Amino acid sequence: MTKRPAILYDCDTGIDDAMTLLYLASLVRAGEAELAAVGTVHGNIDPLTGALNTLRVLEAAGITEGVPVAVGADRPMAQDVHYALDWHGTDGLGDTHLPEPAGRPVAEPAPAQIVRLARERPGELTLLATGPLTNLGAALLLDRELPSLVREVVVMGGAFDHPGNITTHAEANIWHDPEAADLVFAADWPVVLVPLDATHPTAVHDDWLDRLAAHDGEVAAFAARILKFYEVAYTPTLKRRGAVIHDALAAMLAVDPDLGEYAHRPVRVELRGELTRGTTVWDARSLPAEDTRRPVKVAVGSDVAAFQERLLAALTSF
Repeated sequence: MTKRPAILYDCDTGIDDAMTLLYLASLVRAGEAELAAVGTVHGNIDPLTGALNTLRVLEAAGITEGVPVAVGADRPMAQDVHYALDWHGTDGLGDTHLPEPAGRPVAEPAPAQIVRLARERPGELTLLATGPLTNLGAALLLDRELPSLVREVVVMGGAFDHPGNITTHAEANIWHDPEAADLVFAADWPVVLVPLDATHPTAVHDDWLDRLAAHDGEVAAFAARILKFYEVAYTPTLKRRGAVIHDALAAMLAVDPDLGEYAHRPVRVELRGELTRGTTVWDARSLPAEDTRRPVKVAVGSDVAAFQERLLAALTSF
């Protein structure tokens, strides 16, 4: 019997992170996964607000203890900080302005939490990252042995044969801290990268959103309320009502990798290009790879229908 995955989740809790937390909470409730801890980082919103949002979402899902939530880096390693308020609202949860959570973040910084838990549980943890990679980069700088202590790293980020979503070439999570992202891809640990190429085809539209809104559960109503802002933000991009819940695909592939299709390539991040800073780059030629970096397992597709149904089932399972 396969051991349930133990996930240490690093995120910038905006709307799609919130949906991902609810998905993970449904697995925890069903005994199919463990959520060991959460750390937050700058990105969609500042990390303190992100931590409070994380607590709000977990409490809505009935998880009120056992999952420490740590506040992480409030700025990138080598550039100014930017937030995605136009996509996630001024509060990170679609301008719903929810009440204060009952719980509070722990005092330990998120990068230190990563290092401590990895040392306490060597080889056990899947590090799932769906925000900028500053906390992971800082953790690598804190502990050079970290790559040997983590079971796997699953990252939502990057774009290859898909346009960027913050510049013409760069995806937001990587662009928010290119230096940290390149540290993560250069480290000698197993990395699964879930880029826009894989997430954008999973967009949910009218029927899915209507089915969620029609469910009478409190958590489903909570999710539908948050998603309203996201739907409006996505309409110009998708040319119809809908949303792309990027982060949930990364979480689902962390739990069930067979849901995806993959290519294996070393990945680098462009750090200096005037037009391409933050772009993920791979060598797609058929020639033998000369890059000395460990290949990254890059998701190039997934079972879209299964993803959509599993996510809806999770959100309506409470």
